[in-house]
Amino acid sequence: MSSQLAELLWAEKYRPRSLDEIVNQEEVVKRLKKFVRERNMPHLLFVGPPGTGKTTAAHALAHDLYGENYGQYMLELNASDERGIDTIRTKVKEFARSKTPSEIPFKIVLLDEAVNMTADAQQALRRLMEMYTATTRFILIANYPSKIIEPIQSRCAVFRFTPLKKEDVVARLKWICEKEGCQYDEEALAVIYELSEGDMRRAINILQAAAALGKVTVDVVYKVVGLAKPHEVREMIKLALDGRFMEARNKLRELMINYGLSGIDVIKQIHREVFSSEFKVPEDVRVLIADYAGEVQFRLVEGADDEIQLNAFLAWLTLLGKKLKAAQK
Repeated sequence: MSSQLAELLWAEKYRPRSLDEIVNQEEVVKRLKKFVRERNMPHLLFVGPPGTGKTTAAHALAHDLYGENYGQYMLELNASDERGIDTIRTKVKEFARSKTPSEIPFKIVLLDEAVNMTADAQQALRRLMEMYTATTRFILIANYPSKIIEPIQSRCAVFRFTPLKKEDVVARLKWICEKEGCQYDEEALAVIYELSEGDMRRAINILQAAAALGKVTVDVVYKVVGLAKPHEVREMIKLALDGRFMEARNKLRELMINYGLSGIDVIKQIHREVFSSEFKVPEDVRVLIADYAGEVQFRLVEGADDEIQLNAFLAWLTLLGKKLKAAQK
């Protein structure tokens, strides 16, 4: 990524450069710092959800080992684009054979999104890990390790990255706002955290998009992410459960037009709100709604018509509401 683009993207501009700057992953950072002090490390496998600092930690580790010019001692490949056996046999093999830095007896090969490597490429990588252990260390990054073959996993020290805590994400967002001189509402930053689900990169991207429109408010945040406000989704569900089907249908159309939502977007928001503490229904009703929402999402993924499926879902909610009322009499 060019330096100019990095300056434009806040997620890159404010990416931690050293292990000391990494937020939240205390146990991971502690173990990585030990490698820096010892100037030695095994092959590493970083696993965890997106945006939790896996790639950042790999770069920070290399920075702390080699200094500012660490790039010349690290080969970075994104396995989504370069996932075949030819890449492993040529680029990686050529780099592994090259001269190592004098102070540190090894170089680093960073394989991002390693789960996308083909089976043959993984087997080739396993052999290279065996052949060049004396001069090269491999860092593999994966959201989920299940697609990494066991012989590779067994050769790596596994580091598990967890979703970031709310207070850490919000504190980082506030710090960026101060650096950029942008105004914000506290509630808006809390909403950004909820929408990002502990993904720092996504949280910063949402913040930057919202700040481009002026003061960062709750309304602006929902506008830039293209999601309806939770209370509006709950209102639509309640209208249907109360037997007011046409009003619920009109609310659905209003949400889809105003926010540009797809059918899957709506169903995902309904599913999220069903488990919200603000949604006041008995536990068994939550279970029924969540179960049926899953069926509707499956049909939408398979290509069913958005409007027909969502109207059918509201009709089902209306009938459910009538059954509940009848049972209470």
